[in-house]
Amino acid sequence: MPHANAPLTETGRLRLARCVVDDGWTLRRAAERFQVSPQTAKRWADRYRDQGEAGMRDRSSRPHHSPKQTPTRTERRIIKVRVLRRWGPARIAYLLGLNPATVHRVLTRYRIAKLAHLDRGTARPIRRYEHDRPGELIHVDIKKLGNIPDGGGHRMVGRHAGTRNRSAMPGVSRVRRGEPRLGYSYLHNAVDDHSRLAYSEILPDETQETAAAFWTRAHAWFAAAGITVERVLTDNGSCYRSRLWKDTLANAGVTHKRTRPYRPQTNGKVERFNRTMLDEWAYATAYRTETERREAFPTWLHTYNHHRGHTALNGQPPASRVPNLTGQYN
Repeated sequence: MPHANAPLTETGRLRLARCVVDDGWTLRRAAERFQVSPQTAKRWADRYRDQGEAGMRDRSSRPHHSPKQTPTRTERRIIKVRVLRRWGPARIAYLLGLNPATVHRVLTRYRIAKLAHLDRGTARPIRRYEHDRPGELIHVDIKKLGNIPDGGGHRMVGRHAGTRNRSAMPGVSRVRRGEPRLGYSYLHNAVDDHSRLAYSEILPDETQETAAAFWTRAHAWFAAAGITVERVLTDNGSCYRSRLWKDTLANAGVTHKRTRPYRPQTNGKVERFNRTMLDEWAYATAYRTETERREAFPTWLHTYNHHRGHTALNGQPPASRVPNLTGQYN
């Protein structure tokens, strides 16, 4: 296909060639008429004489021979190292004594999957899925987050001052075994697989009682949004293996499913939500106190659900997949 500034399309080439070959125009006159060089006019006229209208079509710019192309044996070594060691172009290039750009071109030419698209344990491409309707599967997880001491943590005031502020927090150094750490919070998150709509609470621990109470509130929130929850997917945390959690879901008519051990990518949608939450809320601003950060959380969560474009949803927010969701236009 011609580029945007090309003076001639296939039709224009044919008209130029016919003026020269059929009507007897000089090359210079035809070149001036169609605003190209005489050499270009001669090329299209010669092709028209030899091939007719078929000669006006674009040809591949790929060379017939590539004497400097990477040898096949070297390409095989690059692919072998990538498959066996799962290294990126820079490390492969260092091992084989090549230019990283050369290694990258070889991997691209053979359509080798990116490392980010491979399972770390098996090196197989990650199979991505999405359920057909909201509520068919809800991903649930807990993210442990260090509280910000009064005066700011190390991200804001530096390591030394941040450590001093944290040590001054009440009860941090006097925690008995079996009690929750006073210097941490636990974000309980529930994310709908189809819409990515998220419900989240900041709670003091991750016990079975806290997790079960969280799900009761989350289930009611999804129901108020018009979403009927059918299944819940969690990891193998102790609170999710408890009888209380099992009974709470069973009483609500919800099926519980757990991920395979050491396979957090199975619960990837809520894991990705955790990462987004840390980048765009928890560590996005230099908060001076934990209270200040918590006060910003409801606004961020509303923005995530109703206004923030999601790459997996073609730039639309999660609320766009839940009809008539309250607050969608606030």
